[in-house]
Amino acid sequence: MNFLESVQMAGKTLLSNKLRSALTMLGIVIGNASVIAMIGIGEGGQKYVSQQLESLGPNVLFVIPGNRETQRISLDLPKTLVLEDAEAIAAQVPTVAAVTAELNSRQVVTYRNKNTDVNIIGTTPSFLTVRDFEVARGRFFSDVDMKRSNQVIVLGAKLAERLFGNSNPIGQQLRVKNASFQIIGVLTAKGSNLGVDYDDAGLMPVVTVANRIVGRTSPYGLELTYIAASAKNAESVDAAEFQITNLLRLRHKIIGEDDFTINTQKDALQTVGQITGALTIMLAAIAGISLFVGGIGIMNIMLVSVTERTQEIGLRKAIGATEQDILLQFMIEAVIVSAIGGVVGTAVGISGIMLVAALTPLEASLSPVAIAMAVGVSGGIGLFFGVVPARRAAKLDPIVALRSA
Repeated sequence: MNFLESVQMAGKTLLSNKLRSALTMLGIVIGNASVIAMIGIGEGGQKYVSQQLESLGPNVLFVIPGNRETQRISLDLPKTLVLEDAEAIAAQVPTVAAVTAELNSRQVVTYRNKNTDVNIIGTTPSFLTVRDFEVARGRFFSDVDMKRSNQVIVLGAKLAERLFGNSNPIGQQLRVKNASFQIIGVLTAKGSNLGVDYDDAGLMPVVTVANRIVGRTSPYGLELTYIAASAKNAESVDAAEFQITNLLRLRHKIIGEDDFTINTQKDALQTVGQITGALTIMLAAIAGISLFVGGIGIMNIMLVSVTERTQEIGLRKAIGATEQDILLQFMIEAVIVSAIGGVVGTAVGISGIMLVAALTPLEASLSPVAIAMAVGVSGGIGLFFGVVPARRAAKLDPIVALRSA
């Protein structure tokens, strides 16, 4: 019996037991779909977080109060960064193109009979440059607004829509902590950045926030939540980090451990890549267990098939079929079941990724390597788990097989 005849016979056998064949494939289908979907969703999540980090601004470094140990054990960060630190970085670090500072406070904003709880962000005019934002309407506050501590506010796109709908908010007055602030601009929508939604925030001069809303809480100057600095180019980021560290250590008279931390996009991307990569591998490994279970299902069904077809095997061997012929037929049946299950599972997995991409912010990420690996593994599983029942069928003595029938 040649190979083609074995394939035809295996196909006819599987078609004659459609329900059993379909149930046997189910484990492989679920396994393949799970592996492909988990890897795709993991890669999509990694891309999404990377985009969020890149949207923070070009070549940005963030200076945060407190060292890493302090940040780990304390919810209330020390007040070690002040506006004068940001001004010194802008004036004395040659590898930095622009510097901005932020002082954040959660406040209730009132417009007529509407009250809403939003994030009030005190910052500087260089915020647009460092954080790569644009003004959609009106203007951003200027150095004059900073010096005079003017009571002006720029709204995020979402906050402007929530308070004013389709009306023009420019020139209107908002109240924050019983003080009135004039709206001078609206930012272009950009989306949230790692949990901070600037589209749903109000931006004011940092001096205004310190004087009118938060108050001066640091004995060393105007306290800041953090400082953001934009390096001149990607190659200058490491040099900028080194120079900022040295400058702040001199300004803060630090001899031992730093009282601040500098985070760069590169550091964040590496950390995120390691975490999401590990999660993707873990998810794929968990999903791979279902492939293994599907292989065991193939072996169990094939063993049952050998028992049911004892008479058929005895007859075929009695009329001249060799052990290799019997072995080949049962191996082909196992591979066909696993291969078809792999193809169907791949289609289901890809559909799942597309569905997730349509319903969530994650991008659809189809990995050809993952697809090829999943289909290859499923075929290999069929081959591997089909060996035992195939060998058992091939070793049957035709006389014993005919008697047992």
